Amino acid sequence: MLLADFGTTYCKLWDTATRVPQLIPTKEIGQDLQVDIATGHNGKRHARIYLNELTALARGGEALIEADHYTLLDCGSRDIKFICSNQGKVENMGWNAECGASMGFTIELLERYYHLDFSAMQVPASSFSVTCGVLGMSHIFDAVVSGESEAVAVAKFVKGIALNAYTFVGSPETLYLSGGLCHNPLFVASFPCKVVCLGRFVLLQGLYQRAGDS
Repeated sequence: MLLADFGTTYCKLWDTATRVPQLIPTKEIGQDLQVDIATGHNGKRHARIYLNELTALARGGEALIEADHYTLLDCGSRDIKFICSNQGKVENMGWNAECGASMGFTIELLERYYHLDFSAMQVPASSFSVTCGVLGMSHIFDAVVSGESEAVAVAKFVKGIALNAYTFVGSPETLYLSGGLCHNPLFVASFPCKVVCLGRFVLLQGLYQRAGDS
């Protein structure tokens, strides 16, 4: 069975006959690709069965997280979404596609443009107030013009993104994190709480659970 999470910048594909999902830039996905079950903003065009992203996130969290009560945040290229689960039931959920605009994409773009290594950067003491990845870049430009280093300015931006996401999900003591930003040490360390990183393929795990119901 072929499962897919069609993200804005990356597509996650999983042939369940193999153990390891594939990560492919979305721009390289052929228009004629068809899968069995999909989620993601472009999934309906490519799948026999489509699952809403929040539903896929909730099912993936249920399969991967052992805690009875938890908050799971998925940080995508252009939005953030979360679910709060208690005793196997979703108590709260949210999806921020506007104020989270191009969040992950913007962070990746800044890393490449300024040739930064997020694994070697320290979390700054302060941050910018950032509610939108695209519009928030003006803080970086203003800071650099004022004499701040590019690395520090970007670090303040990244921390601002993390703090905004943390507030959006209700400021939990422990946060389970899904998505490509799990692999960004600066972003993960910018949260003022314990963070448990689950990686890029949580939604695929949710699709796998859905496949088991068929």
